Amino acid sequence: QVQLVESGGGLVQPGGSLRLSCAASGSIFGINAMGWYRQAPGKQRELVASIISGGSTNYADSVKGRFTISRDNAKNTVYLQMNSLRSEDTAVYLCNAREINTDYGYEYDYWGQGTQVTVSS
Repeated sequence: QVQLVESGGGLVQPGGSLRLSCAASGSIFGINAMGWYRQAPGKQRELVASIISGGSTNYADSVKGRFTISRDNAKNTVYLQMNSLRSEDTAVYLCNAREINTDYGYEYDYWGQGTQVTVSS
């Protein structure tokens, strides 16, 4: 019902930058928030950054001051600008869209396929 397509991952050296994009399509009228998660081998999936419809943002402590999440409402696209990248940022980054249905009291998450970010010299 909701399709998320990520792009922008790749290989960069420490200190470099990347910008990830997530384009949403389908039945997006019920989406209340979007965000980026990441998952590295042997580690739990971690919320990196999120943005709600009103524009408020939230960041994991490990990326504050280095990453910026933003949106383009006309294009139904969310971005993650990643600066000063470190080796520990290496992970699969997944786009997330959250639907909150207050009538039936549930939340549902949609996920993209993920894009690999590798930070290495």
